[in-house]
Amino acid sequence: MADPAKLHEIAELLGDIEAAKMEAILATGATLAQIEEAEAWAAGESDILGDLERPLSGAVAAVYEILRTEEPRDGRD
Repeated sequence: MADPAKLHEIAELLGDIEAAKMEAILATGATLAQIEEAEAWAAGESDILGDLERPLSGAVAAVYEILRTEEPRDGRD
């Protein structure tokens, strides 16, 4: 089994997201591959995962929930 992703790996993969979200993702214990899968689903790119008609579960589902609550930044506060 792969090791959980490290904070710097999450930052490299996801780029500029809130520190609290990065910490929440880290706390899930998800692997880098699981985070990549959740990111693809959150970005609406689930078609790259093939015709998998399975629900998300475990760490992938947890990371997906964290990512999908992220609001796009438009430079205005």
